[in-house]
Amino acid sequence: MNASEKFNRFIQRYPHPHAPNFFERPHWTRRRFFEVMGAGVTGFVLADRARAAEVVSQAAVTPQNQARNVIFILLAGAPSHTDTFDLKEVSGATPMEFAPETIDGIGRFPAGLFPKLKDNLSDIAIVRSMRAWALVHGLAQTWAQIGRNPAAALGSIAPNIGSVVAIEKDAERRPTDVLPTFLGLNSGTAASQGYLPAQYAPFQTAPSAGGLTNTSSTAMGGPGVLDARYKLLHQLDDPLRLNSPLGVSVQAMDAFYGQARNLIDNSSVAAAFRFSTDESQRYGNTSFGNACLLAQKVLAANLGTRYVQITLGGWDMHQNIYSKTNGIWVQGGQLDGGLSALLNDLKSSGLLNETLVVVQGEFGRTVGPLTDRAGRDHYLQQFALFAGAGVQGGRAIGSTDAQGRFTEDPGWSRNRDIKPEDIEATIYSAMGIDWTKIRYDDPFGRGFEYVPFSKDDVYGPINELWT
Repeated sequence: MNASEKFNRFIQRYPHPHAPNFFERPHWTRRRFFEVMGAGVTGFVLADRARAAEVVSQAAVTPQNQARNVIFILLAGAPSHTDTFDLKEVSGATPMEFAPETIDGIGRFPAGLFPKLKDNLSDIAIVRSMRAWALVHGLAQTWAQIGRNPAAALGSIAPNIGSVVAIEKDAERRPTDVLPTFLGLNSGTAASQGYLPAQYAPFQTAPSAGGLTNTSSTAMGGPGVLDARYKLLHQLDDPLRLNSPLGVSVQAMDAFYGQARNLIDNSSVAAAFRFSTDESQRYGNTSFGNACLLAQKVLAANLGTRYVQITLGGWDMHQNIYSKTNGIWVQGGQLDGGLSALLNDLKSSGLLNETLVVVQGEFGRTVGPLTDRAGRDHYLQQFALFAGAGVQGGRAIGSTDAQGRFTEDPGWSRNRDIKPEDIEATIYSAMGIDWTKIRYDDPFGRGFEYVPFSKDDVYGPINELWT
């Protein structure tokens, strides 16, 4: 029995059911952050950090531990793999303007669609043997962010991968770390912290040349007024919180007040979130490009953020996929401008050596000739991109058949399709996190595995990225 057959037999024993609809998952907006952090009664919901519960490793694994930071880019809507990073030219369909070139280690590449990224391919490893579990947008997008089935028993409480990184790296935070560990840019519908305490949720914001809003005391009358209100808050709240019979979680609220206060009138925070017209232009002058720019600036500022999620939507191209006004040229142009500038800046600053960049959608799109609507529909085969943190670029891992229908060569040690759970394990491994851990602080008391079925070694990191 080969590895793929063994995997399929396991899945038959423990099926991954797919829900037809998706549930709403809460997220932590910037406004909510200040509402919660700045008020005692409202902020009580944040008081309980994860209990000092038993955390068990299921296997003696050795993480790669080469990344200090992660930038996770979700291409929402599902880009066509055979028109982008697993190019399969179709006679009479593939635009001549794609100007395909043969790149050593990569194969055929649409240089006309991604002219700037073509110059970054030496730093990028393309995973072509990835296959999604589901073809429902919301379900598959969340699956990509939590590394498990959202419809499964623990799916509704499962945290974003970034939230797990945040709680794992909490002990490493310094007094100067005034920004939350997990930052979400243009990701208002991102999966949140699940059952973990709310301080591990993504701190949501959108790029603005003027910087992070609601972080200046000017609107409330200046620093003097802010200090007076902050002092009054303590006068009213301290008698209820300090030495409270409700326990240390209530007393710990002072730390949350302090976190919110430290963001206000902070010149370092202001500088990290502001950008010039010239900087924006260099990243493509798009909302996605500006998010990539902010990700680079925030990590360079070194103020506590370690995981950044960016979302670029608009890839759901059921019709007119090659349109120059609302098709793959538009989204491809945004990705080309923003991602190439991000990689260039991270590389020139040295941050690429310690920052893992991951790019993926929720699934791929149908292959071969276009549909009768000149588009492509949902399809399980997909791709993922990796760069930085020691990843060996300039090559593809795995390959598909001539049409891009299925994985022909997995290209990695487990010898099967790569799944979202494997991507999750890869991110944890890169960050030095034991992906086989099980937390016993979940509300169901079942034990929450960082990566599902850890005890059975079903999923694992793509170590071939580093070799």
